[in-house]
Amino acid sequence: MTITADSGDRASLLDHDRRFFDALVAADTAALGGLLRDDFVIVAVNDGAVATAADLLGAVSSGDLRFPAVRSFPEEAVVRRVGDVGIVVGRTEMSFTGDDGTAFTAGSRYTHVFAADPAGGWRLVSAQGTEIRPAP
Repeated sequence: MTITADSGDRASLLDHDRRFFDALVAADTAALGGLLRDDFVIVAVNDGAVATAADLLGAVSSGDLRFPAVRSFPEEAVVRRVGDVGIVVGRTEMSFTGDDGTAFTAGSRYTHVFAADPAGGWRLVSAQGTEIRPAP
């Protein structure tokens, strides 16, 4: 069983990671839908709320949740593969606007869990973000 990702797995997982962020910024729900498994869940960086794939797609589609910018740092990412599971632990700087119109900017560490897709790609199963707060 592989614990660290080889260079091909690393490149593929980081590409899927980037495509997820790009789809959020573009509000491209078709692309998001293709990247997420039906049982996907996300834990929000700003308030710890848990949302399903349908919740995320609905909020992005309606414009209730907008991501004007997401910058990731793939060169810093820790990428592992354990059997048919790929895990990316990375860092972002992002801005987003919630359904109440409140704008947020956050640096975060995140964990994305991917499952191997029978077609040879990866599907995002889970995403969790933790805000990085400036030192006091």
